[in-house]
Formats: sequence, structure tokens, C-alpha cells
Amino acid sequence: MMRHDPHSYSESFITEDHFKSQARARGIELGTVDATPGAGAYLRHLAFTLSAQSVVEVGTGSGVGSLWLLDGMLTNATLTSIDDEMEHTRIAKMAFNEADISQTRYRLITNSVLDVISKLTDRAYDLVVLRHDPEDLAYVIGEAHRILRSGGALVIDNFFGGSKVCDPTQRDTKTVSLRDAGKIIKNDTEHWVSTLIPAGDGLLVATKL
Repeated sequence: MMRHDPHSYSESFITEDHFKSQARARGIELGTVDATPGAGAYLRHLAFTLSAQSVVEVGTGSGVGSLWLLDGMLTNATLTSIDDEMEHTRIAKMAFNEADISQTRYRLITNSVLDVISKLTDRAYDLVVLRHDPEDLAYVIGEAHRILRSGGALVIDNFFGGSKVCDPTQRDTKTVSLRDAGKIIKNDTEHWVSTLIPAGDGLLVATKL
């Protein structure tokens, strides 16, 4: 009997719309790191569950993840999406325009993640999604805790790092950084309650206590 892969089934369970597919195609051309359909559907669900009014996304990419988030956020909510590549910002804005997303619903910031996140307001956000790997992930986790409201959530997308994080023999800088981030969040039970979800390339999800 042929066995079907549950991961593949879950990734295709919610189908991407035309605008996300178009954005993804542009992202593939540029080599952006985007939310998979399964991860995107989870982020939409989480934003909806939180009744998210203010969301920060680190790593705009092609705008695919942004569109999933906006689908789940309140209609008068604002997404702040940060990327250090101007070309990523350009194609994401193209995706938003195609999907007829009002400019009042998003802020696209092209700058260093560390510079931007340190200037965001304390306890003002419902959800923070990290998709791009900042230079100092431990610092960004601390800043995410500062800017989230109580009950708000932090998500590290692509946490498995291409399946490297769960392999202890992999010791490159990016993999070690992700692995250490997992330890920081998992062990800090005074500030976070966390779980690991095998959607996409792994989602580390932590709720601020």
C-alpha cells in the first residue's frame, strides 16, 4: 500500500490564492526566503486567533508571508514588515498592490533589523514573526519580548534551518544561532510558554507570559 506523506498533505491543505502564488514566483526568481503554504496558513490562523491589531514581520521576502498575515489580522490592523533588501521591499509592495491591500494596512521598512526593532514601542504588538535571520537572534528575541503585549506571540519561521538544527553535527553559524534561540526560549519559562510545530521548515512559537 502506498504511504502518503502527512507533511506534504498539510502543506497543501489550504491552497494559496492567485496573489500569493504570483508573489511566490517573483520571490523564487530573486531567491527570497518565504513562508511555505502550510506555515502561511498557520500564521493567518494565529493572527486571527490573537485578533491581531499590530504585527511585526522580520524578513518581508516577496510578501507571501505578509499576505497570509494580513488575511488573518483585523481589517483596521497594521503590519510592520522589515527587510534589509530594497528589491524585496519593491516586489512585496507589488504583491500588496495586486491584492488591493490598502496602504494604511502596512509599513514596509528597508533597514537593518537591529536598528528598527530597537526603536519600536514597548508592549505595543500582538505578534512578531521572524523569517529573516538577524545578525543577533538572541538580541532580537529580547526585543520581541519587550515590544509584545502580554499574551502576544513570537514565531520563528524556518526554525529547522533546512533540517540542520535537529542534526547536532551541523555547526555552521546560522544553525548554531537557531539552535541557541530554541534553547533560550524553551528554557525561559518565566517569560515564554513555547512549542515547536513541524509546518513548513519548522515554526518555533512562543507566547509572552
